[in-house]
Amino acid sequence: MEYINSILDFLGDGIAYIINLGASVMMPIIFTIIGMCMGIKLTKAVRSGLYVGVGFVGLGVITKLLTDNLGPAVDALATIYNLETDILDIGWPAAAEVAYNSAVGAVVIPICLGINLLLLILKGTRTVNIDIWNFWHHAFIGSIVAVATESFAYGLFAAVICYIISLVLADFTAKPFAKFYDKMEGISIPQPFVAGFAPFAWLLNKGLDLIPGINKINIDADEMKKKFGLLGEPIFLGVIVGCLLGALAQYEFAKVLQLGIVMGAVMELIPRITSLFIEGLVPISEATRELVKRKFKNSAGLYIGMTPALVIGHPATLVATILLIPVLLFVSVVTPGNKFLPLTSLAGLLYIFPMILPYTKGNVFKTFLIGLILMIAGNYMVTSLSGIFTESVVQATGTKYTTGQQVGAIDFAASPITWIIYQMTANLKLVGSVILGLLTVGLVVFNRQKNVIKSTEAEGSVEQ
Repeated sequence: MEYINSILDFLGDGIAYIINLGASVMMPIIFTIIGMCMGIKLTKAVRSGLYVGVGFVGLGVITKLLTDNLGPAVDALATIYNLETDILDIGWPAAAEVAYNSAVGAVVIPICLGINLLLLILKGTRTVNIDIWNFWHHAFIGSIVAVATESFAYGLFAAVICYIISLVLADFTAKPFAKFYDKMEGISIPQPFVAGFAPFAWLLNKGLDLIPGINKINIDADEMKKKFGLLGEPIFLGVIVGCLLGALAQYEFAKVLQLGIVMGAVMELIPRITSLFIEGLVPISEATRELVKRKFKNSAGLYIGMTPALVIGHPATLVATILLIPVLLFVSVVTPGNKFLPLTSLAGLLYIFPMILPYTKGNVFKTFLIGLILMIAGNYMVTSLSGIFTESVVQATGTKYTTGQQVGAIDFAASPITWIIYQMTANLKLVGSVILGLLTVGLVVFNRQKNVIKSTEAEGSVEQ
């Protein structure tokens, strides 16, 4: 047992070192290596990697700007209007720390990479997932299941199931994703928090299309700009919502204006930052497609699994997010049975929408409604998991984040994938795990059949 513990400690230290380097350091290295493997010249590969690294730095700066300015205003709102609820929002950084400080987190990266390789060989997926920083999502569900069941095996099983489902969802959503977003051909999104919303977004969108009146409303972000000019732009909406929140927080006039300008700046700067990701990604994506086409003529091709940060700058995402913030604050307080008020997690609302937009076709009205419905459900999921989440936080970090109050976070505790996997493994244990395992195998087999058919069709087109 001591030998196993020493191995886990070694792996944990190695992973912690890599994680601590941060995406802004490791992604340029990873992209440079991938670019060279794809046949790109060294200078072009390095440039692509650096653009991606700079994109991560810029996104971190913008997110911190949003959190540092929005957080105090929301805290003031909670105090003034007595919006406090029982569960303290500690945000995704704490959730990630809990995940990687667990036994499951120590092994999740090498195991998930091995599973990805195996599924690629078996054609169970077409996604090559290089978004390793978001592997903490898989470690998160694994860590809380391990605590709940007092079993490393159940925890690791939950993490593996989460990863496999994420890869299959990435394949399923890659086509609508590329069809909706510009320059995203050959890219998929395997982050489970984002991909997990896709099936529900598809279903809710179909439901909204059946409601008379609702199905006639189509608000397009670009059309808003053309029709309303400055009034329809995300930057202006950011200023308005920022000033409104500042006024409700009873800020002095100067601080109201400052918060408005900051919110507007965030809405304007995010698309500019995310364009750096795309600029770095496009050469490698194009080279990958050419290599696959040249070397594997009978193959349907592969997807590069990337972070959803690539597309959070879409105008519809920005508009829906800025509108969702004040509405969600109000709804979280008045919905019966909910004990979670999202505060620290509000900056993460941007990541709800990347896989909703391909199904709503960028319709801001439907996108907002679906996002609101999913987040109301997400509040209940966070409430449901708060007990085990708090226990996991205390085991991993002591009293760093809580001194008795229950804690939660939107990302990743508000994900349908988290909730379902937890209920099946932690509560139903062996029976639930068997059912979940069989369902996951069924998804992989179904996905493999699709991939084989596409490869056969590609081979037939080459012969013709």
